[in-house]
Amino acid sequence: MPGSFFDTNVLVYLASDPERAARTRELLASGGTISVQVLNEIANVVRRKLGFTWSETRQLLSMIQEFVAVVPVTLRIHEDGLALAQRYRLSVYDGMILAAALSSSCDTLWSEDMQDDQVINGRLTVLNPFPRRPRE
Repeated sequence: MPGSFFDTNVLVYLASDPERAARTRELLASGGTISVQVLNEIANVVRRKLGFTWSETRQLLSMIQEFVAVVPVTLRIHEDGLALAQRYRLSVYDGMILAAALSSSCDTLWSEDMQDDQVINGRLTVLNPFPRRPRE
């Protein structure tokens, strides 16, 4: 069943930007998927950049997990992620996000970091949930 995959940058707004947090919560209401990598990246950002305590960090991660399925980063995802990073000229980390989304049969990746409306492998569309102009 197709669904949404969330990149780290979108979920971090739950802790840092009330306006964008509202849009993120709206998207999360329909559920979705993330990988363990996303949880790790969120923990790093909120601890290092936002000054969260360990307790606050764990609370945020637990809250997110109530709305999404969490998939592991397997060796297959790692290998596919490297190939995607090379093919689409992305960072290794973005390649891993794409590979996890594809392996989870998602059809949408919500991300600000990649090209809006880009289609990956003919079946995963990257969408910016905070476009400067409304989608038609």
